[in-house]
Amino acid sequence: MPYSAVLFDLDGTLTDPKLGITSCIQYALSELGYKPPDADELYWCIRPPLKDSFSHLLKTLDDTVIEQAISLYRRRFATIGLFENSLYLQIPEVLKSIRFAGYKTFVATSKPYIYATQIIEYFGLSLLFDGVYGSELDGSRSIKSDLIHHILLIEKLLPSTVVMVGDNFVKLSCGTLRER
Repeated sequence: MPYSAVLFDLDGTLTDPKLGITSCIQYALSELGYKPPDADELYWCIRPPLKDSFSHLLKTLDDTVIEQAISLYRRRFATIGLFENSLYLQIPEVLKSIRFAGYKTFVATSKPYIYATQIIEYFGLSLLFDGVYGSELDGSRSIKSDLIHHILLIEKLLPSTVVMVGDNFVKLSCGTLRER
């Protein structure tokens, strides 16, 4: 069965979010009294959920401390950080070509939906996607396999007809989507 839909990760696939994400992490750590690492040392924080990154950075599993860090991060991200990124070259053209070829396109990001939609709109990409999906602010669907499973159900897509672009292998209970 041929592919009918393409899911795109946002951070590191459509846009380069390094400046915004690393600056917001540095801000949160500073506000908590920690000396933040240089931005280059925080590059690994771009893909995983914030909770995981802050747990590692703060060397704690204490949800209260982690949630405080996330709150501080979001304070800056909501007004400044989400716009501190850049669209990779040729992304609009690539998306137009994929849509012209008849594929449905979706954003599938661990980033909260509220921010993902603002970023997609900011870069003028809204019309190039059939839908934008992200996690909730409470952390639900921040695990990529949960998010993809949600998209498959909502959009009535078969796993065998969908390809994920820009993430590592994602194991689903109903099949495996491979990175392309």
